[in-house]
Amino acid sequence: MANRLVGMVAAQAARYGKREAYRFCWRKEGEWISTSWDEFALQVEVAARAIASLGLLEKDTLAICSPNTPQILITELGAFKNRMACIPLYSSSSQEQFDFIVTNGEASLLFVGDAAQYSLAYNYWKKHPDSIRCIVVFRNEGLELHPDDTVTISWDDFIRLGVEAGDDIIEEVKARAERGLPEDTATLIYTSGTTGEPKGVCLTHANYDAAMGTHLALLNTVSDKDVSMAFLPMSHIFEKAWCFFCLTKGIAIAVNYDPRSIQKTIREVKPNIMCCVPRFWEKVYAAVKEKIASMSWVERKMVTRAIRVGYLYNLDYRRLGKKAPALLEKEYNFWNKKVFMRLKHAIGIPDPNIFPTAGAPLSDRITTFLQSVGIDVVIGYGLSETTATVSCFQTPGFEIGTVGRPLPGISVRISEEGEILVKGPTVTPGYYRNPEANAQAFTDDGYFRTGDAGYLTPEGAIVLTERIKDLFKTSNGKYIAPQMLESRLAENKYIDEVAVIGDRRKYVTALVVPNMEQLQAWAGEQGIPVDNTKELLKDKRVCDFMMEQIDEVQSDLASYEQIKRITLLPRHFSLEKGEVTNTMKVRRNVVAKNFAKVIDRMYEKS
Repeated sequence: MANRLVGMVAAQAARYGKREAYRFCWRKEGEWISTSWDEFALQVEVAARAIASLGLLEKDTLAICSPNTPQILITELGAFKNRMACIPLYSSSSQEQFDFIVTNGEASLLFVGDAAQYSLAYNYWKKHPDSIRCIVVFRNEGLELHPDDTVTISWDDFIRLGVEAGDDIIEEVKARAERGLPEDTATLIYTSGTTGEPKGVCLTHANYDAAMGTHLALLNTVSDKDVSMAFLPMSHIFEKAWCFFCLTKGIAIAVNYDPRSIQKTIREVKPNIMCCVPRFWEKVYAAVKEKIASMSWVERKMVTRAIRVGYLYNLDYRRLGKKAPALLEKEYNFWNKKVFMRLKHAIGIPDPNIFPTAGAPLSDRITTFLQSVGIDVVIGYGLSETTATVSCFQTPGFEIGTVGRPLPGISVRISEEGEILVKGPTVTPGYYRNPEANAQAFTDDGYFRTGDAGYLTPEGAIVLTERIKDLFKTSNGKYIAPQMLESRLAENKYIDEVAVIGDRRKYVTALVVPNMEQLQAWAGEQGIPVDNTKELLKDKRVCDFMMEQIDEVQSDLASYEQIKRITLLPRHFSLEKGEVTNTMKVRRNVVAKNFAKVIDRMYEKS
């Protein structure tokens, strides 16, 4: 049993016994139920036996499509004992996405969260009745099976199979676990991709073992006394790898079922570590800015002083591993108690440790603010193909404006075209049954082509400039990095989403989805009617005001980089229409097609 994740839970149960392994709450107003390591180990063993009882063989694959639940972890770890690979799917997947991934990954067993994902699995089974052995539903509440459904069972029935398994099944699972090899595929994770069809990234046990080992050595501030919140989808490599790391470290995980309830659950759980995407911190920052703006002059001066002292203490000294002068430390402790601790309590993180943040650019301004107030955001960079982390902030000496230094054992170089290339034990051996993609993805000497443009600082940290495919050139021959503009605009409280446009156009424009609550509040103060959203967004006073917000952000950019015209949209970019990926990255080709007429109007009479 050489693979770390195969025997990990049993080993932790022997070490921790009755201590909490995870906690979970189904309902919005429900109670958080804690599960011990002993119970968790038994659940994984029973799930492993149930999978074997369904007749699946070593090297088979199963697919899991569900909102975050502990059953995802139980199922995956049970599959690993059977030398099987798991395919995670986003719970918001369309039928087309679901069908493609399940077919391409050759899954013969489907696990789904609730009624919404059950319909995806049922529809797939109807079209492929001979390829699916069983559909298992985690949550039966509100679920009605179709009358002709002969393959679906509940999670309780699935567990009963494992409990009632005979000695032959028990011995078979044990033998499979012992036959496991480092090169066995553990996860087959499909890239959401901003262009083209998804590709199945093979992540082996060797990849995970290397990632776990590196993080255990590197993240020396975390301990088994921490509590992590699983907030991002477990179908994303960032959260998946982080959960495996937490379990490996003995850190209890609070599993957040509904991402829309995070503001409530974070205050209930009070995690001190949690994976985040920039949008979470952008909303925190916008709320803090609004709160400060509403303060009296004296209060604003105090907060400004507190943040300045926090900057000096945390960035000029602690970041560099230097001891702060006694007077500075004394003043910092004062402001920490009077200002920063109140802010952390308001967010729901009264005792913060670290908050790994990746997935998109987080502006330097927000990163600096969070570090100044004592929230240790660990900016990182990675991909599905690299088992998440390539680089991250490392202390002492991380550099704001970078995504940190490469992890030990990871080799990074920049190609002549400016592309970031990565090689190391966490890099995928390749895409599942896709030789054409593999030929394009790797250099002759084995470096993975990330598709990201960037450069290395003299200290060896990575600076991301843009996704190579997202870079575009105006008709005047000027290159534009749209993500840079979009991350800046995300700081503004009046802007929810934005897509920067300009490929082969005369100048840069943008489609802007306003924060309607904030915009309507401003419009109401100006005496502008707010009851008709479409009319509100066409109002010249509103458009001029939103353009002023954008001009404030881009005033220091070159003229050719600046957004010249905008269109305010009455709806968010749609996952169902393919305008964004499951991780909410803009699919620029789809947006350009879906909003072609709107975009063309911004270039009329120019």
